Amino acid sequence: VIQMGLAENQLCFDLIQEWVKNNPQASICTPQGGFDFKEIAIYQDYHGLPEFREAIANFMSRVRGSRMKFDPSRIVMSGGATGAHETVAFCLANPGEGFLVPTPYYPGFDRDLRWRTGVQLIPVVCESSNNFKVTLEALEEAYDKAKESNIKIKGLLITNPSNPLGTFFDKETLKTLVSFINEKSIHLICDEIYAGTVTNDHEFISIAEILEEYPAICNHNLIHIVYSLSKDMGFPGFRVGIIYSYNDTVVNIARKMSSFGFV
Repeated sequence: VIQMGLAENQLCFDLIQEWVKNNPQASICTPQGGFDFKEIAIYQDYHGLPEFREAIANFMSRVRGSRMKFDPSRIVMSGGATGAHETVAFCLANPGEGFLVPTPYYPGFDRDLRWRTGVQLIPVVCESSNNFKVTLEALEEAYDKAKESNIKIKGLLITNPSNPLGTFFDKETLKTLVSFINEKSIHLICDEIYAGTVTNDHEFISIAEILEEYPAICNHNLIHIVYSLSKDMGFPGFRVGIIYSYNDTVVNIARKMSSFGFV
């Protein structure tokens, strides 16, 4: 039986175990690592260990082809992408308010963003006839329908690369999305947890690249990235979620909330 529904990295576990065995200083559960045990066992910096955030920032950059840099001070750690999404939802919206989500979307978002926050998810209907591309017309239609239903839209949530489609957002589409949210003054949450899980036939473009290449395209305070080690590294059980926000207030609030969802 080949399990295709989970991101567990079982094919690499023997390599990881061998690395851990050959690098005992990397673990606190060895005589070599025992010196650092106290620093891990007691309360730590609620911002996340500085060395770890630095490593995460470097890894995020490397996964994206080293075409941009990430600031460790903007990284907030969370208990998996699940906790990261909920934290962002709490930061950006009140109960009853909504996020636009292109269809088809990852069904776990109904749990992650809605269960405790009371936020609504408003589908942006995408068609198979154009390979489910997110169009400005579909965005406007979903936004107007929400407005007619008296639902205040606070943001747009996308997954890039897409879950479940496995498709990639091209540069022009990303620019369209950024222009749309800037015009509506709503937030853009980019779930990029499959950023490193790409093929040679496609080029992954991060929203961070768009902001770097077109710095005046929108208010950077409206952009937020969710990432984790669950997919690219195949470590879903580690519960390492990452919020990277260009908004100082969101970083500040998310950091305070992260004490309820530690790695």
